Amino acid sequence: MNFYEYLMQISLVQFCPVLADIDLNSNRIFEYIENIQSDIIVFPELAFSGYFFTDKDELKQYSFTKDHPVLQKLQEYASKLNKIIVSGFAELDSNVVYNSAIAVFPDQSYTRIYRKTHLFYKERDVFAEGNSGFFVINYPDWDIKIGLMICYDWRFPESARTLALKGADIIICPSNLVTEIWHLVMPARSIENKVYLAVANRIGTEKRNEEELFFNGRSAVYSYNGKCIAEADIYNETVISAEIIPHETRNKHFNSINHLFNDRRPDMYY
Repeated sequence: MNFYEYLMQISLVQFCPVLADIDLNSNRIFEYIENIQSDIIVFPELAFSGYFFTDKDELKQYSFTKDHPVLQKLQEYASKLNKIIVSGFAELDSNVVYNSAIAVFPDQSYTRIYRKTHLFYKERDVFAEGNSGFFVINYPDWDIKIGLMICYDWRFPESARTLALKGADIIICPSNLVTEIWHLVMPARSIENKVYLAVANRIGTEKRNEEELFFNGRSAVYSYNGKCIAEADIYNETVISAEIIPHETRNKHFNSINHLFNDRRPDMYY
């Protein structure tokens, strides 16, 4: 039986992207990829561009089309090093920009882009609402099923539940989190769906037009029972890693009778 049916390692990179400096951020991301040995490497939301853009035309200068050389290089790393790489980025398509995340696989035919469904705060001034929908990538070579969501998607239980119902073993959530409550909810998302949940948050501050945003770190990996199995601090650039066993999420019974999904009564939910 394939090794990956039993155990794999995931690493989250918590760092401070520099606003509007694609070259610097890209080089740092590529350096991390070259030096991390884990099977899955995850970077924060908008890791290549930084976050706090307030002008659509400015943002377009720091956005990538899906065939951009930087994303092509991510693919080259994934194929060469036999890794899954997930990162947030600003995606330019048809003259609009989406807050997106790309999941890059060793076999490029599985590589997919998710567009953020729920836009937070002033994001709606510069980003288009995501239209990819929630989906799960089944990567049979490693027997793992990965779902993506981004940051503010966490506030909506439907996000994680939809991914779990579609078969996700792990939900990967690139983030630029600024609230003080998200870490209280993430364990619930893992418990209620019996999935691993990996939140790669950034650190640092960004200031635009006299308004400052503080990104509060605490990147974490939660087990399918809600236990935090790896966590970073609030302020420091770091890499955290955890071991996961994807197939252990697939039996949704929690006793001999009750089943998380079979016991649902959608006809009563309104």
